[in-house]
Amino acid sequence: MKTELMKNLFAFLHQKNRYGSEQEFVADLKEMWFGLYSRGDGEQDSSGFEHVFSGEVKKGKVSGFHNWIRFYLLEKKGIVNYFSHNFDGPWDTYPDVLGLQFSWDGFYKEVGSAFIGSSPEFELGLYTLCFIARPGRACYLSLGGYSLSIQTYPWTKSTYGNGKKYIATAYVISP
Repeated sequence: MKTELMKNLFAFLHQKNRYGSEQEFVADLKEMWFGLYSRGDGEQDSSGFEHVFSGEVKKGKVSGFHNWIRFYLLEKKGIVNYFSHNFDGPWDTYPDVLGLQFSWDGFYKEVGSAFIGSSPEFELGLYTLCFIARPGRACYLSLGGYSLSIQTYPWTKSTYGNGKKYIATAYVISP
């Protein structure tokens, strides 16, 4: 919340009567992104943040993992092997969007997407806005004059608070 971007996101959502206070927004932000739930054997061992920003291995395949910074750091260590891209966004500066194919520690990601060159708070803020505004649906935006879509999905098997949904995933869709 110390960044201008997150302050602007709160101000926008506050103006739309979505949150009464910054404290309420921060508490909800923490739960929707970092609240734990089970993706498998009943153990609360996953969160939206882990899935989107760190990635998970599920049924022998990479799931989530939509963050370019983590990708870069793991590729530098030789843990991620980049194979190719299946789309490149229309921007000639950063941030940009890239569709990726790669392996992570021997597990394959057939189709994935990520912003490239953006800040973590940009991604978190954009994904949060789209999750709140259009949960489970494509959220159509314009970035630098180009069309863009963010897809979010809520976790439907458990809730927090008064039936609020956790973020299951959020990612940018090919422009």
